Amino acid sequence: MAKQEMKTLLALAVGLALLPPVLLAGGLTYTSATDCVLLAMVGLGLNVLLGQTGLVSFGHGAWYGIGAYAVAILQLRYFPDSVVWPVLGALLIVLLAALAIGALVLRRRGVYFSLLTLAFSALCFTVAFRWTSLTGGENGLGGITRPDWLGLPLDDSRVFYAVVAVLAFLVAALLLRLSLSPFGKVLVAIRENEVRTRFLGYPVRAYKLLAFVISAGVTGLAGGLSVLSHRIASAESLSVPFSGELLAIVLIGGMRSFTGPILGALFFVLFREYLSMVTENWLLYFGLVFILFILFSPAGLAGIGQRVWRMLRPEATRAAAMAARSTPPTVGALPGFLQDGAQAPMLTVRGVSKRFGGVAAVSEVDTAIAGQGVHALIGPNGAGKTSFFNLLSGMFAPDAGRIALGERELAGASPDRICAAGVARSFQITNLFKGLSVRENLMLSVMARDSARYAILRRADALAGTQAQTDELVRFLGVDGMEQAIAEDLSYGGQRLVDMGLALGSAPRLLLLDEPLAGLAAAERDRIGKLIRTLGDRLGVLLVEHDVDRVFALSDRITVMNQGKVLIEGDSAAVQGDARVREIYIGSGSEALAAKVQPAQVSGQVELQVEGLQAYYGKSHILSDIGFRIHRGEILAVLGRNGAGKSTLLKSLIGMARLGEGEVRIAGQAVRSPVPEAMARLGIAFVPQGRRLFPGLTVRDNLMLGRLRRGGPGAWDDERIFAIFPRLRERYHVNAELLSGGEQQMVAIARALAGQVKVLLLDEPFEGLSPAMTEEVFNAILRLKGQVTILIVDHNLDLTLALSDTALVLDRGRVSHHGPALPLLRDLALRREKLWV
Repeated sequence: MAKQEMKTLLALAVGLALLPPVLLAGGLTYTSATDCVLLAMVGLGLNVLLGQTGLVSFGHGAWYGIGAYAVAILQLRYFPDSVVWPVLGALLIVLLAALAIGALVLRRRGVYFSLLTLAFSALCFTVAFRWTSLTGGENGLGGITRPDWLGLPLDDSRVFYAVVAVLAFLVAALLLRLSLSPFGKVLVAIRENEVRTRFLGYPVRAYKLLAFVISAGVTGLAGGLSVLSHRIASAESLSVPFSGELLAIVLIGGMRSFTGPILGALFFVLFREYLSMVTENWLLYFGLVFILFILFSPAGLAGIGQRVWRMLRPEATRAAAMAARSTPPTVGALPGFLQDGAQAPMLTVRGVSKRFGGVAAVSEVDTAIAGQGVHALIGPNGAGKTSFFNLLSGMFAPDAGRIALGERELAGASPDRICAAGVARSFQITNLFKGLSVRENLMLSVMARDSARYAILRRADALAGTQAQTDELVRFLGVDGMEQAIAEDLSYGGQRLVDMGLALGSAPRLLLLDEPLAGLAAAERDRIGKLIRTLGDRLGVLLVEHDVDRVFALSDRITVMNQGKVLIEGDSAAVQGDARVREIYIGSGSEALAAKVQPAQVSGQVELQVEGLQAYYGKSHILSDIGFRIHRGEILAVLGRNGAGKSTLLKSLIGMARLGEGEVRIAGQAVRSPVPEAMARLGIAFVPQGRRLFPGLTVRDNLMLGRLRRGGPGAWDDERIFAIFPRLRERYHVNAELLSGGEQQMVAIARALAGQVKVLLLDEPFEGLSPAMTEEVFNAILRLKGQVTILIVDHNLDLTLALSDTALVLDRGRVSHHGPALPLLRDLALRREKLWV
């Protein structure tokens, strides 16, 4: 990385030296060269917000104009024979103003932040245009001079360009180092996943404010130098169109690349200078070019360069991360930075309550969690377990009650403060920095405890302590050898492992694990279960999990919640023996459910046929030469270890994964390039892992949207859906986000059914459900048997095989077995042979 940094700076220095002669040879001037350098400086500054932090400022030109007017006013009124003091004074004014404005506008996120910056720019333009006595109004402020400085004749355009080029080089070097520093790494983390960054212990607002001030300062400095170049300050530099041009420069160049804004500035200046010689409407054509870049090259000029380089030196297609392993990763030695829980304080919860509207999610909960050992929190879906987790970790503040770690009060504290106090959490739905590598994910977690986490001039890879502890964590999790894999390329099991690693990197005294075993195969459940027990011997672990057998085996103490309240608390024996727990939570058990299923006759008509299917994620080759056929009314179980390609197969059929070769044939119609909307209209319905409901809408609205473009003869109406899911009749007008996890799963399946459905794809329908709710969903799918063709992926093998007529086993992206499901259900030896469990 250090060599790459030096190469970039060397290339920049050469470019600054060659720019004037190249432009002069093309008929332009030193002023054009200076404009190009200053706009590149602005682009680099704006990219600190846009490309690194993910903040879109629509009014960033305001800082350019403020810097310009500040230099003009300071020189004309106070320092007529100087350029240094006006520039330094203007820089100080911009930094102070950015600190104040940033503290205000960064209270809002997303489009609201963008609109506030737009309003600020419009306000500054109006003030500059109307306040004639200070700014010169529509005439601007002229008469700016460039007195000699340190014997240098700045009035000479060549000398002035050289000074600007040196300053620009220093600014670029600083911003390049910033991008490689701990501070820059955290900015990228905020861009990728702001919520998880907060839960790693980083004060996100402080980082964003500092990034805002740095970005504004660089832009203001460029604006001040621009006034010295053109010798006049005008309100145009404060206008909204100018801010739009700055955004276009960064986007055309490539906002995810350090050199992108530099290329964008060069493109803009050349386009403006040469096209303005031909037509005064050059900005219209620039807008058209901008649109073309957005449509056909979102990565900008830098992206085009990368694509050309890849054409010359193509990267090899690789197997999916973790899928190529023949055995699951092994757990290494426990990291030394994890504290010994023998002296850890106890987490005390007294009278904690939380309401969401009219729903009491948590009601007067009292409990205590020791600093060492595994404490399980169980209960039916909707009992309030995840809401209680959110209160402990700072996602929400309790309405009443006390939460304390030892003597330290945590109730109402922000997630970063709670994490710094020693309470870290994983998430029910994996919550990673998906665009970053596995190592970068884990390093961010460890770095939050490093005193240099705000450093701008140090390189993140030079933090010896952070790098050593990251190595320990990589070995402990068993992901060594795949540290450079992008997190989203990992199998689901790998992502859950890294999600736990993010929490562990915080060196917590109390670790909150929200359903860490959900969606994992049996072997991985065993491995993660042992890992949790090992951690429990070192620190406090609060575990939410629906696998009751493992909960009873792992836990030192268990708290059962129901309807937001504590039902019972005690050891495994006491909880297992309580009749109320069996009634509301444990249900009939898998064996009793499997016994309900009776063999059914399957139609001889083929509903779905797949031939020679190849599927890719990016450069990862996930599925190879997949072929099978499924008959009308048949249920096909898609089985295999994590990373085998099961979910990818379902996504390929609906058009969410890229197909290289192969054909999908549904109801006799062949499709070679599936797209989701077309496949949905052909009759394929997908229920994704994680449900993905429309949270602001009711059950009724979700069902209505499900059939909006898939209605017509044979479509499922509400009454037919209620026959499968009777509970949804009662929940029909309830907001989907207020439902329990099991009810949300029912809505997700019902929404998929609400149309003309030939094939139903179910991805982990039993994931995250309590045993009692699993029974309800199982019975619903059983009622669907024979009415619709189903492909089901789930790690509850007993239930999945009991429901299914046939089984398709995948191993590292290829079909390793295809046959009746019943032998796999009854013969455990055969199951071990075919599934490697």
